[in-house]
Amino acid sequence: MNKKIAVVGAGNVGASCAMYLAEANFADVVMVDIIEGVPQGKGLDLTQAGPVRGYNAMVKGTNKFSDIKGADIVIMTAGLPRKPGMSREDLLKTNASIVESVGKNIKKYAPKSFVIVVSNPLDLMTFHMQKTTGFPKNRVLGQAGVLDSIRFRAFISMELGVAMSDTQAMVLGGHGDTMVPLPRYTTVAGIPISELLPKDKIKAMAQRTAVGGGEIVKLLKTGSAFYAPAAASVDMCKAIFNDEKRLLPASAFLSGQYGIKDIYIGVPVILGAGGVEKIIELKLNKSELKALQTSANTYKSHLKVLGY
Repeated sequence: MNKKIAVVGAGNVGASCAMYLAEANFADVVMVDIIEGVPQGKGLDLTQAGPVRGYNAMVKGTNKFSDIKGADIVIMTAGLPRKPGMSREDLLKTNASIVESVGKNIKKYAPKSFVIVVSNPLDLMTFHMQKTTGFPKNRVLGQAGVLDSIRFRAFISMELGVAMSDTQAMVLGGHGDTMVPLPRYTTVAGIPISELLPKDKIKAMAQRTAVGGGEIVKLLKTGSAFYAPAAASVDMCKAIFNDEKRLLPASAFLSGQYGIKDIYIGVPVILGAGGVEKIIELKLNKSELKALQTSANTYKSHLKVLGY
């Protein structure tokens, strides 16, 4: 294989990304982490699964950033989770320093790559990654809307007892409490969910989606979600590699769309070989638009902590 995807971070999210990428079988994978032995061990384990899982992709683990040289896409998963007693500001500054270090290495060794950011706080880290690398904004994007939307889709499927593949959902805004699920643009086989479910059920599912990550953190107690975030990231990789022109919600840089500018926030985009090829402006009603702008303004205030 001559295609190459680098995954930064060999924790649960990074290792799950590597597994799904290997099984997708369209690129070799290099997984880099600062902890000696962990990426190497997981990479070797995943490579050895190839003969029975039916893939030929090689998964290499390394502690050297130079091994990402020539990567077509870099998935950034490294970062610390928020710990008890740690303020959001502390987390923001800590993970920003990690993103900055990684971004400089991406710029050095994979200067033509696309970067998909998964590290939290997602929208802020995506902004910081773009500033650090200096890459064109269409080549740096955040994976959030895809994850939030597939969570919404799963809840709809569970509630109605329908095939998950028949559900479609749209969730905009920041990846966190201020996200904006859009039931009006959410369907089952093209049928709006408003025709299939009462308003209170839809509202409850939208709220569950908004705190979807927190629900899993509470259940796990010692970690956060990783299977669904990894699956969402790989879906975005496929859209870029295969030039699929997928209409997906992602954290993208806005320059006036929806009355918002100079911030990364979740919006519908066309994702293809050019990365974010187009930002789609939906006709939002007043309350939806206000919610999206409020979400963006919340993150703008947080950017000041990083000196922007």
